[in-house]
Amino acid sequence: MEPKNVMIIGGGIAGMTAAQELAEAGLNVDLVEKSGFLGGHAIQYTCKATSECLQCGACSVEKMLKDVVENDKINVHLSTEIESIEKNTIKKNNGYSIKVKKSAAFIDAQKCTNCGICYDKLKENNVILQGYSKNNTPLYAINTSKIDENKIALKEVCPEGAISVSDKASSENLTADAVVVATGFTPFDPNRKSVYGYDKFPNVISGLDLERIKRQKGFLARPSDGAEVQKVAFIQCVGSRDENLGNLWCSQVCCPYALRTAESLKHQNPDLDITIFYMDIQNIGKSFPVFYESCKNDIRFIRSIPVDIFPVENDNLNMRLFDEAEGTPAMEEFDMVVLSIGIMPNSENEKLSAQLNIALDSDGFFANSDVLDQTSTSNDGMFIAGTAQGPKSIAASMAQAGQAASGVLKYVGVTK
Repeated sequence: MEPKNVMIIGGGIAGMTAAQELAEAGLNVDLVEKSGFLGGHAIQYTCKATSECLQCGACSVEKMLKDVVENDKINVHLSTEIESIEKNTIKKNNGYSIKVKKSAAFIDAQKCTNCGICYDKLKENNVILQGYSKNNTPLYAINTSKIDENKIALKEVCPEGAISVSDKASSENLTADAVVVATGFTPFDPNRKSVYGYDKFPNVISGLDLERIKRQKGFLARPSDGAEVQKVAFIQCVGSRDENLGNLWCSQVCCPYALRTAESLKHQNPDLDITIFYMDIQNIGKSFPVFYESCKNDIRFIRSIPVDIFPVENDNLNMRLFDEAEGTPAMEEFDMVVLSIGIMPNSENEKLSAQLNIALDSDGFFANSDVLDQTSTSNDGMFIAGTAQGPKSIAASMAQAGQAASGVLKYVGVTK
């Protein structure tokens, strides 16, 4: 029997998981990722372990990335997007003809040795982008918006000759017997909640910003002066469950994320003063309620969402909040405020929905067509996985990707 081909759209944890499972079953996989790196948002997350594993899933993403880039049956297409897709209707299950557009890479992956010389020499120009994992291949990409002003430096910086500023975009025609849509999510833009002063006050950051700081510094450092934080507040549900924004859904991951992060920070610095402001804590997962109870020993929880933040001396932040003990409004000062931003539908879902002829739900996520199968779509032969279908954790995304892979195998008539 001729080998089957599958296209995975999206190279985050769900896309990588589906690709790996299908490749292990003997299928040829084209994994299409629009950015220059695999791993999606999840590869940016740091380990949350204390004296024990807190099951954050970060290590699972790292391992999956390594497995995917080493799998010969997975053909990775970075900086690539779907240009057009047509279903072959000559006979049943005859698959799809797909045209993809690959942006100019400017770095030859075959020549690049990941030495980092280009990044070290040009990082102040922000022209070289670095992946979040050593398993990204290549580890570096070019910031296309900075090429014109750095052409001479780029031509001379690579000792291996891996950088070419004259690289052009290209198109390629591919075929697939089935398609898995795993395009992930767009993080909520905290600037839409202007009362918190994101991008205005340097020490108001998002959860993703916190991850990047920890990766770079090894500890929670204030952006304003690099000093280690002594008193931090987490504000939950920023962008989720917000009727004024029309985002009525719960992002599901924000509560466990904030608690795991807080516990890992407290383990690293026992003197750190942590407060979590919340509407209610979502108990996600079998062991989470027990974990939540243990967190109350280390963390102060205030069931109220602050309404305003003001800058004060030394770039500290004054927060207007509700004093539960007194039952009155109060002000309190913090070194840093972390906004737990929600999971929004991918900004390109509408475009991709039209291209693939699969429906979106009322919130803008891809809709499953069968209530008993969350991977099903309105287009036979196409499946969805991960946060493309709705908010979920790393573990849940991987589980649904496995279900999508099983659906693909059944559809194309392959058994493991």
